Formats: sequence, structure tokens, C-alpha cells
Amino acid sequence: MRETDRKPQVLAGKAPSDRPNAWRGDSTMKAILQTRLDPEFFAYANRELEHFGDRVMNEMDERARHTDRDGQPKLVSYDRYGDEISEVWVNEGYRRTVKETYGTGIVGYVHKEIPELGRKGNYTYSFAQGYLLAQSEPGFHCPVALTLATAYLLDRYADDELKARFLPHVLSTGETELYEGATFLTERQGGSDVGANRVRAEEDGGRYRLYGEKYFASNAGMAGVAMVLARMEGAAPGPRGLSLFAVPWRKDDGSLNGLRIRRLKDKLGVRAVPSGEVEFDGAEAFLVGDAKKGFYYMMEALNLSRICNAIASLGIMRRALNEAHGYASRRDAFGRRLTDYPMVRDTLGKMSAKLNAELLAVFDLAALYEKVAAGGASEREEVLHRLFIALLKKETAEEAIRFSHEAIEMHGGNGYIEDFVTPRLLRDAQVLTVWEGTANILGLELQRLVKKYDAHELFIEEMENRIVALKSGGDKETACRVLNSLIRDLRAFAGMDDAMQTYEAKALAKRMALLYEGVVALEWADKKEGRFRTLAAVFVEDAWGTREFGGPMETVVKFEELMG
Repeated sequence: MRETDRKPQVLAGKAPSDRPNAWRGDSTMKAILQTRLDPEFFAYANRELEHFGDRVMNEMDERARHTDRDGQPKLVSYDRYGDEISEVWVNEGYRRTVKETYGTGIVGYVHKEIPELGRKGNYTYSFAQGYLLAQSEPGFHCPVALTLATAYLLDRYADDELKARFLPHVLSTGETELYEGATFLTERQGGSDVGANRVRAEEDGGRYRLYGEKYFASNAGMAGVAMVLARMEGAAPGPRGLSLFAVPWRKDDGSLNGLRIRRLKDKLGVRAVPSGEVEFDGAEAFLVGDAKKGFYYMMEALNLSRICNAIASLGIMRRALNEAHGYASRRDAFGRRLTDYPMVRDTLGKMSAKLNAELLAVFDLAALYEKVAAGGASEREEVLHRLFIALLKKETAEEAIRFSHEAIEMHGGNGYIEDFVTPRLLRDAQVLTVWEGTANILGLELQRLVKKYDAHELFIEEMENRIVALKSGGDKETACRVLNSLIRDLRAFAGMDDAMQTYEAKALAKRMALLYEGVVALEWADKKEGRFRTLAAVFVEDAWGTREFGGPMETVVKFEELMG
């Protein structure tokens, strides 16, 4: 039976037509866009996201379930004549999701005009689209993030000839053939140590040929063009000797461009995206930008990918919370509805407050990233945006796993059964702590930023200024105490030796992330009051441990408001 002939399956007790729209009930996400976009742009975004939010939770979710269980990508190494073709088969439903998603302009409208508005979109709108997409298909969100990074690198650093060749396809919303993107960094001997890369680039009549292997290449076989780091002959060792190349997957005649997929990875989760081992044997490649700055270009793209990683984590968190709340609201146990029990209300209420704070913080960072990407940021803002990316990528990825775990536990035994979405959420969430940098790598990023740019002092100054601007009250006083404790430890951290810094970095990053999230949540509480005030109060109580044993049960008393 073809995938297109499959009848819809009932998930978590709901038929597809009964599932909530991923956009309609998300008051925090709507408030963010209403604040960040002008009225005309918001009206457009609201209409488009309403439509996309419905598809995400229905057709796309069904396709994602099929892809995860029965329709995973497969490598077709040879054709019927025995010729090597290194093609990746994906099911027809996945192809429809690809077409529909890129058709929304999730990548294209960051760099080109939205026809209805006559002007470009922005990353904030793109991230909102990605947040909805990740609620059903975090696996496919990975290629979208890679295509965003590819578009960024080409648009910012490629020459006019390369832009004309590739950008119309990478930015396609249906008017021309789509080239999905990819960024190939990882090699067997290096892993996160990109400076150990050995793939070499040999000059060939003004162009280059690549030789070597990339060991973990996501979107292999689906990407029309990949951004690849390679080392030219005579280049310096380490990161400074790496150059960036645009490598088309196929030649103009449709044949493979001197590369092959050795095998696809059998991954725990995000099974929708084909990740493989790619060998280059004379692949034609086009130099992008300054040959001595390839590593730095790719690190800029990595920062964008890390924000996308946080967006995917937020999408999983939202879906996990919705599934847990939906199940608990209709499940009876011991003569009572689950949501009548204080412990259940407390769990769900705290999850809602945490998600609210992380959404607000990530999109606060997105506003800063818009300025950096446009080239209008100060050196201080450049450092802060790198710092906030490291803090929030780590925190959101870890929380996506926790939220998925909580959703499984809320379902009881059903949460462990593949008829429900919860096992897939947990499997998909797990990779987000690894992709774009593990907690250890992000801890090293904190260490580097402190050593090179005194990032801890910039963070202290930023938090002090924002806390001072808050309305007076108990939560502001608590924020001051938390900051003062951090100031002491951040300055001590800056004076430690390397070994002690690496030991303390991850725990310190956690505390910094919680302060940043709390301050942003309190800022929104000041602006909006109502539900945002309640959500911020619960976050502060949970994150900063302010509730006394036996004290008021805010999550129980204000449960309906928290979940609204």
C-alpha cells in the first residue's frame, strides 16, 4: 500500500480533524509577533500561520508519523544497470511536506520579497514558522535550518556569479526548482574539532575539486547544494586553514558531481532527515568569499543553526505540553480527572511557565540576531548575541528532553506506546542536545567569550540595566539577589585556570540562562500584566526556588490561567 493510500490513524485519542491548530491557541507566540512585526506584516503572518498551523497538526503530522515508523529515507546505491547513483529515496508524503513548507517562504522570504507585502520578511517570522513545523516534524526542521544557513552564506559571502547560480533555487518558493541546502563539517578524526578536518581542495582551472570524506552529513542526497569546509594545498593547519566551498550535488547534465554516499546513519530519532557519510572524489566546488575565512563564515552559519536548534526544541516542548495537558484533561483516575489533582496541575503549570519564558527569551535573542545578521550590531551586541545563543541552545535542548519525559509520564503506560506521539518526541528531542554543539562544547564557548571579550561583564551590565528598568516588587528584588550571586561567581570564574573553568562552565551557563529567561519574562509581565504576570511569577518561583515549603499553591489555584 502506498503511503498516500493510508487511512489517518488516531493519535493520543484524537482524530486528525479534532487536533488543535498549532497557531490558534498559542497566545505567547501571537503576542511576540504582534510586538515584533508592524501591523501589516502581522496581519499577513497571522493569516499564513493560521493556515500553516492547521496543516502542521493534521496532514504533516500524519506524514511525520509514517516517515518515522515506515517511510524512513533509504539509500539507493545503484541503478538496475549496476551504475552507481547514490540516490536517497524519501516517501511521497515527505516530499509533499518539503514542497508545502518551502512554499511558505520559511527560507525564501528572509532574503526576497513577500509578494503580498512587496518587501522582505525576516528571521523572526521564519523562526515562528519553524516553531510550528517542529511541533509535528522536528526531523524535517533540520533540513530547513540547513537551507537557512546555506542561504545566509551564499547571500552574504558568495560573489555575484555564485549567487546567480544557486540563490534563486535555494530561495525557491515554487517558481523554480528547489535546492535544499546542507552544511558539511564533521569528519571522523575531528568531530567537534573542526580544525582537524582533512578534506582537501585542489585547484582546477580557476575552480576546485574536493577529495575526502564528511562523516556526518545531514540532508545528504536531498540537498541541491552543500556548503563544505575543505583545506587548500599549502593552507595553514587548524581552523584558519579551512576554506568554504559551495558544492552542487549534481552536474548540469544530472549526473553525480564526483561524490557518493557510502551509507545512511541509522539514527535514534529525527529519522526524516537522511544523514550519511559522503565521499568526495573530484567533486567540482566553488570558493565562497575569502579563502582564509571559511571557518569563520561557517561559525556564523552555525550560530544561525543553533537558534534554529532552539526553535526546534521549543516546538517539541509545546507539543509535549499540549499532549500532556490534553491527555490529563480527559483521563480519569481514582474517580477524578487527572487535572483535578494538585500534583498534576503543578507539573503542567510549571511546564507552561517555563515554555513561556523560553519562548520570550529565544525571540528576544532573535530580535538581536536580526540586527547582527543585517550588519548593524555593535561589538558589544555581537558578543552578547553569541553568548545568549550558547546559553539558550543548551537550555532549550535539555528542556525539550525533560518536557518529552513529563509528557510520557503524564500518559502513564500509553506514553511509552508508539500509537502515541510521545515516544517520537523523546527520540527527536535527544539529538538536539548533540547537534550544533553539545553542552560541553557550549560550555567551552562560554569560556572563550569570557576570556577573549569579557562576556561576563557584558552579561552583568545587560542584566543590571534590564532589572533596574523592571517595576518594583518582590520578583524584581529576587532578580537582584540572583544577579548579585551570579556576579560574584562570574567574576570568580573569569579568574580561574582552564581546568576549573571547564569544570564550572556548564552549571554557570544554566544559572545565566535562567536569569536571562526570568528577566525577559518579567519584562513581558510589566508590559502585558494578566496571564504574563502569572506565568512569570510561577517561573520565578520554580527557577529561583522562592517558594517556601507549605506555601501558596500558585500553579493549582491559577491553573486555568496558566494553561490558557
